[in-house]
Amino acid sequence: MPESSFSTSTQTRLSQISAHMASTAPTSFHADVVPQAPEDPLFGLMAAFRKDTFENKVDLGIGAYRDNNAKPWVLPVVKKADEILRSDPNLNHEYLPIAGLQEFTSASQKLILGADSPAIKERRVTSLQTISGTGAVHLGALFLSKFYHPNTKRAVYFSNPTWVNHHQIFSNVHLPHHTYPYFSKKTKGLDFEGMIESIENAPEGSIILLHACAHNPTGVDPTQDQWKEICKVMQAKKHFPFFDCAYQGFASGDLNKDAWAVRYFIDQGFELCIAQSYAKNFGLYGERAGCFHFVTGPSPDAENIISRIASQLAILQRSEISNPPAYGARIASLVLNDAELFAEWEDNLRTMSGRIIDMRRTLRSKLEEMGTPGTWNHITDQIGMFSFTGLTEKQVLKIREDAHVYMTKNGRISMAGLNTHNIEYFAKAVDKVIRETQ
Repeated sequence: MPESSFSTSTQTRLSQISAHMASTAPTSFHADVVPQAPEDPLFGLMAAFRKDTFENKVDLGIGAYRDNNAKPWVLPVVKKADEILRSDPNLNHEYLPIAGLQEFTSASQKLILGADSPAIKERRVTSLQTISGTGAVHLGALFLSKFYHPNTKRAVYFSNPTWVNHHQIFSNVHLPHHTYPYFSKKTKGLDFEGMIESIENAPEGSIILLHACAHNPTGVDPTQDQWKEICKVMQAKKHFPFFDCAYQGFASGDLNKDAWAVRYFIDQGFELCIAQSYAKNFGLYGERAGCFHFVTGPSPDAENIISRIASQLAILQRSEISNPPAYGARIASLVLNDAELFAEWEDNLRTMSGRIIDMRRTLRSKLEEMGTPGTWNHITDQIGMFSFTGLTEKQVLKIREDAHVYMTKNGRISMAGLNTHNIEYFAKAVDKVIRETQ
């Protein structure tokens, strides 16, 4: 074939292909089907902080522990466990079982439920290793969505406010959700009456999601007497408790104290589940070590019940992640199962929680010394990583613009972001913005 004819033929064919492609929709996922999702507010805040070149900028948004120099802190006990792991000649990278590392999950049971827990002794607990606390909440939500049908108005109730991801996780598994009053803007403490009334009015058998300690984002926890009243109301309405426990030992520095509510509910005979995270209390943020526990109530058939539940959880886990990651669980397991390392971990926990408590006291003291308008006892009344300052969105945006202090729009700050180098700067910025916006 002459070159000119070949060229003409090729061009004609290309034109036909182009015309065909033009008539074919380039995607099935148009904007009306897959709209652009809004940026995650917290990660957007982190990105804005990183771009800020101001020398004295302050990051109070991130939910991770920082030392007094605003640096990530690798726990000394984690470093020791890491050395032990790396020196183990038998270490390999084989799959873990679907339920995870058994010595990790069994130690996790004892940590949250107590070593002498009757639920453990009576074999009515099943546990699966998860992708940190988020994965544990998701696994529990997925199980309840599939198997829990106590009434025609089945729904889960969150505190208002709650960890923002709770809403998305339960929406993804098609479980309707509502809220119960929790934070009082007036007292900057717990709206206990509103919480109790809402739980009483929820349809019988509702799922009530509870923060075991160090409530995120408010830092406001019920007292033990209030927990007893919450328990009493939930028993009367036959509600199902779902505990999210991301801060055991990190909140007060006392592992048993921080697990008190969970253990009390189990002592009262509840069937419940628990999402447990090791991100904060071990500083294993990126290793995603967590655990999901299901506890059934005491009964002659408890072992059979929990066996059936475990079998279905394993199927869900298999379809979701197949096998959980090993490294973080191995680190935590070494510490949890060794008395000497465990004692050192408790000391590390007291270091972290103690520094945060010191920052709370210092911040309150500085604001009161300056006569900053308002009351500031809530700073020390609250507990854990986060504090609801009471600042309005307008004040939050202004303090970011004027002083380069980054916090979420609802006025929540991470107390771990404060240190002896920036706390006076932050206190003065708060004082200034409140006086200018009154």
